Amino acid sequence: MMGAIRVVIAGGHPAGAVFSLAAGRYCERAVLARSDTIIVTMAFPIHRKRRLRVSESMRRFVRETHLEPSQFLLPLFICPGEGVRREIGSMPGNCQLSIDELVKECETVRSLGIGGVMLFGIPDHKDELASGAYAADGIVQRAVRAVKRAVPGLLVITDVCNCEYTSHGHCGKIVDGDVDNDATLAWLAESALSHACAGADIVAPSDMMDGRVAAIRKCLDEHGFHKVPIFSYAAKFASVFYGPFREAAESAPQFGDRRSYQMDPANAREAMHEMELDLEEGADMLMVKPAMPYLDLIRQAKDRFPVPIGAYQVSGEFSMIMAAARNGWLDLDRAMMESLTSIRRAGADIILTYFAKDAARALA
Repeated sequence: MMGAIRVVIAGGHPAGAVFSLAAGRYCERAVLARSDTIIVTMAFPIHRKRRLRVSESMRRFVRETHLEPSQFLLPLFICPGEGVRREIGSMPGNCQLSIDELVKECETVRSLGIGGVMLFGIPDHKDELASGAYAADGIVQRAVRAVKRAVPGLLVITDVCNCEYTSHGHCGKIVDGDVDNDATLAWLAESALSHACAGADIVAPSDMMDGRVAAIRKCLDEHGFHKVPIFSYAAKFASVFYGPFREAAESAPQFGDRRSYQMDPANAREAMHEMELDLEEGADMLMVKPAMPYLDLIRQAKDRFPVPIGAYQVSGEFSMIMAAARNGWLDLDRAMMESLTSIRRAGADIILTYFAKDAARALA
């Protein structure tokens, strides 16, 4: 059946034009060779795409998108106490961990070849000044020191924000009922500096204040930490999918919401501009958060910016899959791997995911 037929078309058409013809199932495409003749290419049965899908070994051999445990970051929540491993109800399999339990978890992470961990702190005291965020003996600062001592070589990244540490649950200083952008920058810079002093490999500001990357970069450089990279939550949207995280980090706002500083989910061009600005201010890596509802923006960022692109598969994405699997509506392993593959295929170099350990085991 392979070959070509000529179809004479009345009237002139530009050479090289492509036509879609209803010439039966054997017709793949039609290319206009001359102004009055279409050459129709007959592809089937010479081209059978199913030949490359016949077995798992064949599918693996021609696979375009690959997942590796080193591409994952596992978010972890640190709480006060000792011997604490408190499961988070809305995020099955994830726990609030005391520092001694965190160290054990990090040992497992390293053994699985996972790229690193992202640390979130839950202090024993909150106030209006978020003082626990930048205290030298704060929960995250102590956790970083413990992990770096006990699990050398594991990449430790710290979330730099204030919402877990403020009594009102917002990401900055409240002035006249709203978060004051410029007053908050000093808190963020001081927090990032305290994390670097504790030994953090990377700091990751997630607050979405304008100018925070520049403030952090300036502060780190002035104190000799010019080698510490900034992994910016550059396009962080005001998303409903953060719901379970609020339970995990005990960081729900006590009034209002965060839409005056987190991004409108409808805005793609603005997301690219946010990323451009963060790069200009000194960001070394950029993140899109959440991941699956914003795959288009991950791809745009990957095509546009010459730096590593991260994506955060957030708590709501994780919990939806877990809930559906527990109800028997989805196969958990397949849903987990398909979701992670979609994020990687969209262009993410780094994936923050609560599936990191299970996915690493599946890939072993």
